[in-house]
Amino acid sequence: MSEREAVVVSACLLGVNCRYDGTSRRDEYVLAWLRNKTTIPVCPEAFSGLGFPRLAAEIEKGDGFTVLSGKARVLLKDGTDVTRAFLAGARECLKLARISNARVAVLKDRSPSCGVNHIYIRGKKSRGAGILAALLLREGFTVLSEKELTEKSTD
Repeated sequence: MSEREAVVVSACLLGVNCRYDGTSRRDEYVLAWLRNKTTIPVCPEAFSGLGFPRLAAEIEKGDGFTVLSGKARVLLKDGTDVTRAFLAGARECLKLARISNARVAVLKDRSPSCGVNHIYIRGKKSRGAGILAALLLREGFTVLSEKELTEKSTD
């Protein structure tokens, strides 16, 4: 009997209402792609203990790699520094990924945690990775955004 591939997935893409505003970004294509895989739902922001709904957050300068190196912070819209909480949430997700033996992650782009190719800086969409995406990439995982997953399948 062969084991099914384990895939780490942003919980909001599965329909879990865990985004900063208490909503989800359920993605039917992602759900269909996961059908024959073991799904490991994660939400670093939920694991951070900050709760939701709450104010949106952005990485102040740089991206997730810069935060991991200690050279950037994550701030809520009111200026509250939530860097430690975001880092702790990302590390909890990494633990789940390791326990499940996953090597692939599908994450919600444009998030300060899960953004694969884009995050927001000062309200503008910018190139860069979120903290969890950066952490997983640094650890050798294959990390795709929901959009990349769709594009790869239609190539």
